Amino acid sequence: MKNLEKVTDIEDLRQIAERKVPRMFYDYVDSGSWTETTYRNNESDFDRIKLRQRVLVNMENRSLETTMIGERVKMPVAIAPTGFTGMMWADGEIKAAQAAEKFGVPFSLSTMSICSIEDIATHTSKPFWFQLYVMRDQAFMANLIRRAKEANCSALILTADLQVLGQRHKDIKNGLSAPPKPTLTNILNLMTKPEWCLNMLGTKRRTFGNIVGHAKDVEDLSSLSAWTAEQFDPALSWDDVARIKDMWGGKLIIKGIMEPEDAIMAARSGADALVVSNHGGRQLDGALSSISALADIVQAVHAENSNIEVWLDSGVRSGQDVLKALSLGAKGTMIGRAFLYGLGAYGEDGVRRALEIIYKECDISMAFCGHTDINTVTDNILVKGTYENLKTNYP
Repeated sequence: MKNLEKVTDIEDLRQIAERKVPRMFYDYVDSGSWTETTYRNNESDFDRIKLRQRVLVNMENRSLETTMIGERVKMPVAIAPTGFTGMMWADGEIKAAQAAEKFGVPFSLSTMSICSIEDIATHTSKPFWFQLYVMRDQAFMANLIRRAKEANCSALILTADLQVLGQRHKDIKNGLSAPPKPTLTNILNLMTKPEWCLNMLGTKRRTFGNIVGHAKDVEDLSSLSAWTAEQFDPALSWDDVARIKDMWGGKLIIKGIMEPEDAIMAARSGADALVVSNHGGRQLDGALSSISALADIVQAVHAENSNIEVWLDSGVRSGQDVLKALSLGAKGTMIGRAFLYGLGAYGEDGVRRALEIIYKECDISMAFCGHTDINTVTDNILVKGTYENLKTNYP
């Protein structure tokens, strides 16, 4: 029997997921583009930042509660939208959404999810967020937005950094495609993952639920492959944001901001939040880590006197990472791989455990830094000389 109390950090969950999930799907999650330099730096650049330990401070009545776009959250962490989530664990998006709802943090569903918008709405009781990839098929995109409204989604996330797809070498080597290629290597690897196979046999959700049966002429996995190859819209521009915002009519989050100039454009667009994110190092290899880009973007937004919230995604693997991001000006964070490792390891229980780990690390570290309220944390908790190089005094 599993004893999740002995799972003490996200790395434990990663190692368990690596053993239990088929290689092609594990590698899809645990990889970056090209040399994976940005992917690695997303984590290592957090490690360079050091915390100041304070003592003899009353540490009673601590709270990580705050808000993200006006929604009360148990801690400043939201589950990021990730594709193929339902291939880490059967009905994975449903399991993750249920774990997030029970814990008290937001859940985001990807356009490229295995479970559909309607699946999540049916299996949860609170509003969730929907992430939109802009496609050439305008009718399909409008229908996606309509479906998200009907499912009572409380925010739309516009992902801005996937107009073209970054090359991920592991996916090519593994033959990851839709449908997956049944190579001898892949078949042999599946034979070593009995729990995953049994779980998958128990669900009918094995395709992209938001697309198949909804997009024109896409009725199965074979037709899906050709459709997706030509649908991501490289012409997407800032001119489209206002149109999408009007179609949606609710709260809008723009994800994929890495430069102050783009942060200013996001602030002027009327979006409610922007997410500093390099897509987990899966798009432009050689880009800055997200934590290295954060401070300049916060400064640029403040210079605009904008109320747009700045969040951070990419590289968050611990509660200390959350604390460091907030100390540098983020209002919230998003986690992708951290919850996916938990999902691949133990399904809903694993996602819950990932959230528990991050919460406890953030809570205790905040106390050691002399604070009892996450909303009071600033860069005064950081050791001088370990974070200043992340600021370039924009502009």
